[in-house]
Amino acid sequence: MGYVLEEGPQKASVDHITLDVEGTPVAAYHARPDGEAIGGVVLIPDVFGLRPLMEDIARRLATHGLAVCAVEIFSRLMPPGGSLDGDQRRAVGRELHDDTVLEDLAEAADHLTAADGVGVSVMGFCLGGSYTLKAAATGRFERAVAFYGMVRTPEMWVPGGQRDAIEVVADACPTLAIFGEVDPYIPPADIDALRNAWAGRADHKVVVYPGADHAFAHDPDRPVHRPDDAADAWHRCLAFLLD
Repeated sequence: MGYVLEEGPQKASVDHITLDVEGTPVAAYHARPDGEAIGGVVLIPDVFGLRPLMEDIARRLATHGLAVCAVEIFSRLMPPGGSLDGDQRRAVGRELHDDTVLEDLAEAADHLTAADGVGVSVMGFCLGGSYTLKAAATGRFERAVAFYGMVRTPEMWVPGGQRDAIEVVADACPTLAIFGEVDPYIPPADIDALRNAWAGRADHKVVVYPGADHAFAHDPDRPVHRPDDAADAWHRCLAFLLD
């Protein structure tokens, strides 16, 4: 795949798992290096959810020595025994509630700590990037990498249970935030607001790729994919998580 998070030096083992969040099942995917893990990552997918692309990203991260738990944050909104397509996910997105999603992410972090004995960071894409910014402010995570995380909740999900990430980011753990310059979901004013919230914080980094659109880095099948920028973004991500 050409997005490009290159394979690392280790082999990885993977499993589909179910997290038990106070009696509620939450679908997840656990990838771990065959050797000792040097860190952990909770991976939050984009709006399209946990699928082979996200599972492959989790596995590739594991080949670099990271234990990864990718979480389906729409699990509680799934019909019994069913699934949601992209349009359905967009339609029910306003039913996502920050407190519930963050509880699920904390459970994923606890799973990694118990199973792999690691400290845990968090990363995500698009909607998952927005939740990465929010999770970074909970105190549960050591580091965060947000790929084009929406700084403000999209209008189609307002009103609903999602607060704007900008409301909480001042309390974030060390965070790398990656954006495209022409992303219609994250205007320059929102990126400036994020920079202002982190003013004077050397452990926070905002990177904007000129000419790049939303979702330019993680899915090579999208027409907006930019291989060179994607490779650079993944290099920055891995370096930040492994520092």
